Amino acid sequence: MKKRWYFWWIGNIFWIIIFVIGLAIIWLREVDGAGVTQTPELKLLAFIVLLIAFIIPTIIQGVWLIVNLRISSSK
Repeated sequence: MKKRWYFWWIGNIFWIIIFVIGLAIIWLREVDGAGVTQTPELKLLAFIVLLIAFIIPTIIQGVWLIVNLRISSSK
C-alpha cells in the first residue's frame, strides 16, 4: 500500500472516532451546557446537527478516495 492510502485510512479512523465520541456525549448527557434537560427529541436534534457537521469531512474523504483510486489505476 502506498503512503496516501495509509493517510486516507488514518483520516477515516480519526473522523469515525471523533464522530462516535460526539455521539456518545450527546446520547449520555442528561443536561446540556445551557442547563436544558435533554429529551429524546432534543438528543435527536443534536444528533442531526452532528451529522450535518460531519458532511464536509465525509465529502473531503470521498474526493480523496476518488483521487487515490484514479492515481492507483493509472500506474
